[in-house]
Amino acid sequence: MKKLFLASLLGSTIALSNLAMAADSDVAALEAAAKAEGAVNSVGMPDNWANWKGTWDDLASKFGLKHIDTDMSSAQEVAKFDAEKDNASADIGDVGAAFGPIATAKGVTQPYKPSTWAQVPDWAKDKDGHWALAYTGTIAFIINKQLVKEGDEPHSWADLSKGKYKVAIGDVSTAAQAANGVLSAALARGGDETNLAPGLQLFTELAKQGRLSLANPTIQTLEKGEVEVGVVWDFNGLSYREKIDPKRFDVLIPSDGSVISGYTTLINKYAKHPNAAKLAREYIFSDAGQINLARGNARPIRAEHITLPDDVKAKLLPNEQYKNVKPIKNPEAWEKSSKALPQQWNEQVIVEMQQ
Repeated sequence: MKKLFLASLLGSTIALSNLAMAADSDVAALEAAAKAEGAVNSVGMPDNWANWKGTWDDLASKFGLKHIDTDMSSAQEVAKFDAEKDNASADIGDVGAAFGPIATAKGVTQPYKPSTWAQVPDWAKDKDGHWALAYTGTIAFIINKQLVKEGDEPHSWADLSKGKYKVAIGDVSTAAQAANGVLSAALARGGDETNLAPGLQLFTELAKQGRLSLANPTIQTLEKGEVEVGVVWDFNGLSYREKIDPKRFDVLIPSDGSVISGYTTLINKYAKHPNAAKLAREYIFSDAGQINLARGNARPIRAEHITLPDDVKAKLLPNEQYKNVKPIKNPEAWEKSSKALPQQWNEQVIVEMQQ
């Protein structure tokens, strides 16, 4: 495994100016090594997701890297790395945050810390560089302004119980988005990963009022007018709004709190093009790479450290809406709670809809 380019520099006592020059030199060396490899093969990073196309096009034009992608789920990506080993067909993948530590524990990743590493929050990265969230997802509301009366729009979880509209969250037994919606409501109402009761109580109350919709908030149901208020990831809501009709929908982060998660690249330990994979991560975390992600409605992890072009900025929600969001601090507890959630949902929430 190639040594991390920045590792020796971090422990060095050379002057800061020399450190910056050495870091630049190391990135230049990485670019040269990647160009020699000539290709980077990805999994779970298709052109139409988070505007990966922009990044692959840039890597091709700037460094001559040929690219192919095979789309698959996070679990499938990790399994592929583990199964293929020295016959690796993939160099890099993109997985949900929970799968970063899983892949690292399996020993199928190799570390690389991009030069913008210091601007990635501690909660969003592995201390050794095996994984780091490049973009985030935060639970948001999407509101159909044609169906929800002016003045009745929810701006917080507390507002939901007082409205006259129906709320659609989807199937908590199958959709991570829906499960994280319950967690977000719990966090805003004093709960946490070990205690989802406050979130379940809110949706039980909505069910009792006859205001819980069983519709899944997708682009199809939103376009048909089957969803009045939906609980969705912000990047989904923003994408749906853009594709259907920006004037028809509002998307916002609940002001009393929400959960923030995201997606991380994984560099395959057995990659045939390891330097190209590391250069891809370096570019993804650069200003240009982060702007590419924002063009795909994904909020970049370095959002507060970059200046987005006005047209790209318009695709995202203002930074101030994220002031009360919280990352999952106890992944093990959340994994346990999320497995118990479907039964609790059926016994506490769905039963109220059947009475």
